[in-house]
Amino acid sequence: MTTSTRGASKVPAVLVLEDGRIFRGRAYGAVGETFGEAVFSTGMTGYQETLTDPSYHRQVVVMTAPHVGNTGVNDEDDESARIWVSGYVVRDPARVPSNWRAKRTLDEQLVNQGVVGICGIDTRALTRHLRERGAMRVGIFSGEASAGVGDDALLAKVRASPQMKGADLSAEVATKETYVVPAIGTKKFTVAAVDLGIKGMTPQRMAERGIEVHVLPATATVEDVYAVNPDGVFFSNGPGDPATADHPVSVMRGVLERKTPLFGICFGNQILGRALGFGTFKLKYGHRGINQPVQDRTTGKVEVTAHNHGFAVDAPLDKVSDTPFGRAEVSHVCLNDQVVEGLQLLDQPAFSVQYHPEAAAGPHDAAYLFDRFVSLMTAEGAQRA
Repeated sequence: MTTSTRGASKVPAVLVLEDGRIFRGRAYGAVGETFGEAVFSTGMTGYQETLTDPSYHRQVVVMTAPHVGNTGVNDEDDESARIWVSGYVVRDPARVPSNWRAKRTLDEQLVNQGVVGICGIDTRALTRHLRERGAMRVGIFSGEASAGVGDDALLAKVRASPQMKGADLSAEVATKETYVVPAIGTKKFTVAAVDLGIKGMTPQRMAERGIEVHVLPATATVEDVYAVNPDGVFFSNGPGDPATADHPVSVMRGVLERKTPLFGICFGNQILGRALGFGTFKLKYGHRGINQPVQDRTTGKVEVTAHNHGFAVDAPLDKVSDTPFGRAEVSHVCLNDQVVEGLQLLDQPAFSVQYHPEAAAGPHDAAYLFDRFVSLMTAEGAQRA
C-alpha cells in the first residue's frame, strides 16, 4: 500500500531484509510499504531504463552508484509504459536535476507512480551484504506503515511476502493484445516476437534493420506465431522463474520443430535452454547492470554488456550437447563467474543470449546479434528460394 506524498525526503524510512538486517534512512518517492526481492544494479547511468524494464517486476533495486537522479526523467527513454520495480534504494538522490531533456525529477516520477523507495542509507554495505548472503526478500516501510511498528512485526511481514523462486510473472507484464512495430525503410522480414516482458528498444533495433515486428502476448500459441507468416521468431526478456514457464517452452519447441530462424534474449535464453532439455537455476545474487564482461566463444571477442537476470541455464561449457533438435553448444560465457550467457544450435538456425543487446541502457558491443539474426533469416530465405 502506498500514498503519493511529495517532498517525502524528511520522512523516516526503514529497509528490512528477510535475514533480519535493517537499514534506516529517509523516504524517497512514495510513502508507504512495499515488498520484493532485493537485488543490486551496478549501472552508473540508465536508471530510467532500469526502472521501466519489465524484467524488474517484483524486485527492489539497490543502486550501487551513490548519486542517482541527476539527469531527472524525460519522456523519451522509458522502456515500457510504467515503472516496474517494486521498490527503489539509493544512497544520495540528486536535489536538482540538470539535463536539457528532463521533464521532472526522479522523485516526482516515483511519487506519481506510487513507487516506495528509501535513500540516505549505506548502499555499499547493503550491496556487500547481498553479495555475501544472496538476493533475498525485503520490505521498505515509511510513514504510517512504520510509525509505531516494531522491527519484529516488520520482519514478519517481509517473511510472509512471496519469493522469486517459483514465481510465474511474464504474463503479468506482457502485452494483452498483439501490436506491430513497422520496419524502418524497406521491409525485408517479418518477425513474430513473443512478449515475456519486452523492452521498447528491442523491436526498435529490429525495425532499424528492415524488420516488421509483430509483438504477441506471452499467452500466444504456436498457431498465433505462424499466423503472421514470420521469417523469424523472437523470444524476449522477462521476469520470474524460468522453471515455471512451461507454455513459452512448449511454443518454442513448436518453432524449433519447424526450423524457423529463432533468436532469444534473457528470459528467452532460459526458455531455449529448457526447450533443449537443459535445466535452470537461481544465481546467488544475479547479474544486473551495464558493465558485465562476456566472451563470444564463436569469435573470441569480449563484449561489455547489459544484464538483468537472477536465473541461468545449466549447460556444459566444455562440450557440444545432443538435444532433440540437434547439436547445441554454449556460445557466450560471463568472464566474472563462467555463467552461461548464450546458446546456439549447430544443425538449425537458432541462438540466444542471456543479456540485453538492445543497449537501453548500456554499451553497444552486442548490437551485432541483431545482424546475426538477420543473417539467419536471409540464409533461410535464400535456401527456400
